[in-house]
Amino acid sequence: MDTSGGSRTTARRVPGQECGARPGDDAGEPCDLVTVPARQGLEAVDILRRGGATPKVGPVLHDGPCDTLGFLVPPGTAAGWDMPGSACTQTNGRGLRLPAEPPVIGSDWLLHPDTTGPVTDPALLREALGEAARLLEAADRCR
Repeated sequence: MDTSGGSRTTARRVPGQECGARPGDDAGEPCDLVTVPARQGLEAVDILRRGGATPKVGPVLHDGPCDTLGFLVPPGTAAGWDMPGSACTQTNGRGLRLPAEPPVIGSDWLLHPDTTGPVTDPALLREALGEAARLLEAADRCR
């Protein structure tokens, strides 16, 4: 698989033009962005927040038009991200900078950078997303 494009994905939905980056200057700490379906992402946020006294989840974007959540993770995460049903994007090959305003048109902060840790640990996020997928699959079977 060629990963030279700066992004790896196994997601079913790829954000389109209407889900593009917000114009303007980037500022703050560099980071990559893991994008997942909103339902799985909300479960993962709950799992990460239940993890104890110290914050285990960093800033999270909610992109309503695309029905996704975006977890900010350390720069370089995109190079090795391989979680099915998600995408990890590295902006311009240098990593997205943590902005005060949501960097995606039509999005808003679910967890604002001022109220969380700096970024989400990718290993913890991978575990939480896996657990969330299993929980959702079990819930769907009960319907």
